[in-house]
Amino acid sequence: MPARAGTSSPIRVLTIVGARPQFIKACMVSRAMIEYNRQGGSPPVVEDIIHTGQHYDENMSDIFFKQMQIPEPSVNLHAGTGMHGEMTGRMLAQIECEVLKRKPDWVLVYGDTNSTLAGALAAAKLQVPVIHVEAGLRSFNKQMPEEINRILTDHISTLLFCPTHAAVTNLAAENIVQGVHHVGDVMYDAALMFGRIAEDSSTILTTHQLSPKQYLLATVHRPENTDDPVRLRSIMDALGNLARTYPMVFPAHPRTRKKLDDLSVAISGLKIIEPVSFLDMVQLEKNALCVLTDSGGVQKEAYFHGVPCVTLRDETEWVETVCAGWNQVVGADTGRIGDAVARAACGGSIPEYGVGRSSNEIVDLICRISRQPNQNN
Repeated sequence: MPARAGTSSPIRVLTIVGARPQFIKACMVSRAMIEYNRQGGSPPVVEDIIHTGQHYDENMSDIFFKQMQIPEPSVNLHAGTGMHGEMTGRMLAQIECEVLKRKPDWVLVYGDTNSTLAGALAAAKLQVPVIHVEAGLRSFNKQMPEEINRILTDHISTLLFCPTHAAVTNLAAENIVQGVHHVGDVMYDAALMFGRIAEDSSTILTTHQLSPKQYLLATVHRPENTDDPVRLRSIMDALGNLARTYPMVFPAHPRTRKKLDDLSVAISGLKIIEPVSFLDMVQLEKNALCVLTDSGGVQKEAYFHGVPCVTLRDETEWVETVCAGWNQVVGADTGRIGDAVARAACGGSIPEYGVGRSSNEIVDLICRISRQPNQNN
């Protein structure tokens, strides 16, 4: 259990990551833990990181730890293949062993992936309190595996750190009010830090002969698009049409590339490249004329960098970006995608995502609550 008032035992946190967005978030929170310790925080925080292996491509996994200076994972479970149930079950069994071995005070999970749910379930079954960063998001579409993951994780978490006021409201509607904190978005922390670093270190624009604000950036990876031949063809037709007018760069997720090959989808005019490193992706996002994506994280990153976004889904968890005019949700319809790019424009500001210190606030709250006799507040 978490350290109690009057004790000096370290606060032991076991962090579970496995996918690109989680590496980014973990980087910021891990840095905040290190800063807390350097400033003499008492008791100190000791973090172990478990990598489930959900993303196993070099450019989508290992390189994140190198570029972002995240402490190396204590172990990689290599559990990233198979169907959703098979993958989650394999992760659950292995994470359970790690929890028993390491005896953490908290298990910390991020977002809405299979790694998130497996980590939360393993901890809850062993009666170790769960911290969920990016809690309370809802698409209200239970056909999405991510929606199931985030709902179940929220309902078994002790501390729920919400990036938006809407997320807090969503939790209250499900009678989750204990342990809920609106802290802003750690991804905004990352956007501020790594946006500056990418400008100085990334050569991706030169490598691919791209001029700032003269190209479109597209990413497609969600099963609702890649596993539906009609939707995937419709999206690729739209991207091909747009590529006649604008240079179009498309870092292809390994699963997406396989689906395109399996379906023999005709691709015309797109600059399809391998998955890129995090800093290169930041540079591509910052300098794009418009971003087209089905990624929740990329939607937000586009907003953070002041770039209009067209979302290739039927709904989004980031409703604030839509309300403010930065984001258009168009699904997979070829015509709607093209029309949205034609009218894409920058919107207003969304101050509730924080001021760039959400990670520090999360660590401060974990430490303060760990020192309390009753940590479920």
